[in-house]
Formats: sequence, C-alpha cells, structure tokens
Amino acid sequence: MMKKTIIAVVAGLAVLMTPAAVSAAASDTKTLRLRAGLSLIIPKSWQVYRISKDWTRVVTGSCPTVNDEVFGFRDSGCRSFWVLGPSAIEIGHEVFQAYTPDAPFYPATDVGPCVYDANLSTGEMKLAAKGLRQVGPGHKAYYRAWSADCVTPNSGKVKGRFTQREWYLPKSKILFVDQWSTQGLSTVLQYATWS
Repeated sequence: MMKKTIIAVVAGLAVLMTPAAVSAAASDTKTLRLRAGLSLIIPKSWQVYRISKDWTRVVTGSCPTVNDEVFGFRDSGCRSFWVLGPSAIEIGHEVFQAYTPDAPFYPATDVGPCVYDANLSTGEMKLAAKGLRQVGPGHKAYYRAWSADCVTPNSGKVKGRFTQREWYLPKSKILFVDQWSTQGLSTVLQYATWS
C-alpha cells in the first residue's frame, strides 16, 4: 500500500511539474552500473571510486581521505558506502574468512578505527535488525544492521556509536556495506534495476 501511495504522489507531482522542472530533477541523478546487470539511480553529487574490480566506494558527503593513501575500508571520516563483489566477499569476515550474513563485514584481524573518529576504535558490534530487503524487482537481499560502539583504545570506554547496514545478494555476489546510515540508500536499492 505504501509503495502505491508513493508512486501515486510521484505521478501526481510529475503532472504538476513543468517540463523544465522534470528535466532538472532528472539531471540531478546519474546511473551507476554494477556487476550482474544491477544499476542504481543515484544523486549526481555522489562520487563513485572503483578502488579495484570488486571494491567500489560511493562517497556521499565529506571525505577528507579521498586522495589519500588511507582511502580504504578502514579509514575514518569519509561519508560513503561500499559496493563489494566476489573477491571482497571472499575475505569479508574477521581473519579473512568468507563473508556470510551471520556476522558483520570486517576484513581484518585487528581492531579497526571508528568510522567517524580515527582516535577511537570500533568496539563490539551487535545485531540490531535482520530480514530481507528488496533490491530492484525480483531480488531480495539478506539485510543486517549491526550496532557498533566507538571506544577509547586504552580503556575501552564507549564514546559513541554507529550502525553498519548490509544488503547481501548471494546469487549475484554483491554486498552493500553502509556505515553512515546514508540517507536515501534504502530507497535507491529498492528501486534498482536489473538487465
């Protein structure tokens, strides 16, 4: 029912908008083509960096490390999400084991920095939500939200938190990892297209 309501509202707005306004709205987006025929319509302001074949980072806001040698999964302060393919999924659990939705994506053997503050460490991650989520027509992803603490390195005192959201498509071998609760990402994925 909610989807029909949203579609009706969007259709109604499109009728009320001038051709110039419709053209301007369309010019504010771009298509991100991914593996297995998956395409996302994303805001033009989001910048896409293909780090390697199976590691794509979509920067959605401030990112001081964008041209830095530490521009990777474990850097801090870069508002972004990751689109990962088979080789990244293959090492996606602690101690570089293959990723499954049973534990958070974390390709390392040590304690990593907090996503928003390099002076803090990522502490315990607890499952906060799980289920299936739509990623375009006919495709459901395993969805997980992991609540993580950011702690002081020496004392382990909790100084803040973040949520790591994951959408995993095992047949297509695609994993989305978002540590910034990126506004609009759920909707972008829901309305993805497959070819």
